[in-house]
Amino acid sequence: MDNLLIREEIDGKSVIWFATTNKYIVVEHLVADILISINHKIHFDIISNDLSDSLNIPLKEANNFINDVYINLYKKNTSKEKSVAINFSEKPVTNYKALKFYKIENLIFRIDYQSDFEEYLIHPKFSHLEIPKTENFTKHYQIYTENENTILFENQKFIGVWHRKDIHYFQGKFSMLLVQMMHQKPEDEWLGVFHASGLANDKKAILLLGDSGNGKSTSLSILQANGLTCLADDFVPVDTSKQHVHTFPSAISIKRNSLPVLLPLYPELENTAEFHFKRLQKIVRFLPPNNSDYNLNLPCNDIVFIKYIPNSDLDFKVISKVEAFQQLVPDSWISSTPENVTTFLNWFKHLNCYQLSYSNNDKMVKTIKKILNDDI
Repeated sequence: MDNLLIREEIDGKSVIWFATTNKYIVVEHLVADILISINHKIHFDIISNDLSDSLNIPLKEANNFINDVYINLYKKNTSKEKSVAINFSEKPVTNYKALKFYKIENLIFRIDYQSDFEEYLIHPKFSHLEIPKTENFTKHYQIYTENENTILFENQKFIGVWHRKDIHYFQGKFSMLLVQMMHQKPEDEWLGVFHASGLANDKKAILLLGDSGNGKSTSLSILQANGLTCLADDFVPVDTSKQHVHTFPSAISIKRNSLPVLLPLYPELENTAEFHFKRLQKIVRFLPPNNSDYNLNLPCNDIVFIKYIPNSDLDFKVISKVEAFQQLVPDSWISSTPENVTTFLNWFKHLNCYQLSYSNNDKMVKTIKKILNDDI
């Protein structure tokens, strides 16, 4: 095939992955059949005649439908976007405001920040790993900005450039570099990185998901204080070989309105530095995860979309995998290697997908522990 497609059935729908754009769509089986036929270069007249016969509809109506599928789904997802040339220094600049050093077990890395802007992109989440200046370090990162484009170098090697409007992609790339360094796995050995919270007992992991403001990080902090282990927050890496959730040691972001609930559990938050993120319009503090075993990785077969609703009863239910898929994928980075895509879809097919809303912390904790103990 000129443009590789991968198809998988999930809960009565077809999931199609497009290699050109690394995008997923969920469609009816009939639409998926048409997309596959188009991709195999079968002539539109043949596809239209087959559709007209199978549905007993006029040929013109079949033609119009297939044309819509081609334009709005196939062409849209198999056309590469034109790249925009960005001018920037081919060598890292030499003037930096701050040089900071961080340690993850026996790995030490140095980051040179050109200004407060670059420092705010990285440092708050990793400030608990900071160590005094040292001459011995494994990796040296340099981050600077030119004309609203942020540039990243690793050990004097150019990694990439990102415009300010896409700065979250820069943060994701930097975190992926750390993941590869920590776990000694190159990028193609990672199934994906999910915008979720990874939580575990001593046997398995679970992914908590939720839109901003739903209380996901607060829930994670409460669960951590009740004996569970935080594997990762906001950036949860899953490997290809075992589909295990791996540790990533960024801190948990705590918003001001969560402090009354969390201060009794974490008194240290009272004197923790606040960071003002103007772009996100929020003020947060950071809580280090309680896990110091950076090699810890565990299987995961449950995802929970969690939401705190004041004065509500606990509502816990199974949701369709299609609904969960459509919420999980857009905010995630998923490997574009076809073999990894197939593994991802197969892994997802076997996940248990739940939705949990609550106001009582104790009931929420008991429910999450039941899932981890396979008591549901």
